[in-house]
Amino acid sequence: MNSGMVHFIGAGCGAADLITVRGARLLSRADVVVYAGSLINPELLDYAAKECRLYDSSTLDLEEILSVMISAAKNGQSVVRLHSGDPSLYGAIREQMDGLAEKKIACDITPGVSACFGAAASLGLEYTLPGISQSLIITRMEGRTRSVDNETIEAFAALDSTMAIYLSTSMIANLSKKLILGGYAPDTPAAIVYKATWPDEQIFLCSVDTLEQTASENNITKTAVILVGKVLDQKGYDKSRLYDKAFETEYRHAR
Repeated sequence: MNSGMVHFIGAGCGAADLITVRGARLLSRADVVVYAGSLINPELLDYAAKECRLYDSSTLDLEEILSVMISAAKNGQSVVRLHSGDPSLYGAIREQMDGLAEKKIACDITPGVSACFGAAASLGLEYTLPGISQSLIITRMEGRTRSVDNETIEAFAALDSTMAIYLSTSMIANLSKKLILGGYAPDTPAAIVYKATWPDEQIFLCSVDTLEQTASENNITKTAVILVGKVLDQKGYDKSRLYDKAFETEYRHAR
């Protein structure tokens, strides 16, 4: 019997219809689904067939997750590992893929909409405004997972660029201090987006120095992405040269 395949799929950041067409198709054909029960919208499981076996990974450790996937794949079954957002961001997929490779189980990845992009859509936000910001830093506070050297909040804040900060809401007071210590002005625009694109999404606009107060007043302690940077004002930017009538491209002559 040929081994089955394991498909790592990004479920997206919340709304059930933000999963990709490919992700939904693979999910509908899966024999086994291992899903991040504490993080994904349960409506996504409606894409799975009724006879599909479902495993909530929130109660499992790495060895147990691998055991489920390897056993099913060795029996020739199609396995979906359903992660929240995009699997490549804080998804801990490398260790799972390496565990599968040791057993010669093939796998692939289907990307998903990450929370910072769901948040941008909800805010009507463009991260790369000419003259304001051309970069987006995606990072997190150091917690039980240690920061990589030279990739601290303070080091990134010194760049005065746009930041999307994950997995840090429970440490928001310390985050605010580190952002200011690193170089952001206290009144730099910020936003807390709770459960981006979910039905119960909440958006709070504030500044770097009022992040803690805003989170406390609204009882936001988890499941939020924090955005920081001048780009949140969406003002004072330069228009793109791309659509300037004087800007010549391969497809359009300057006028």
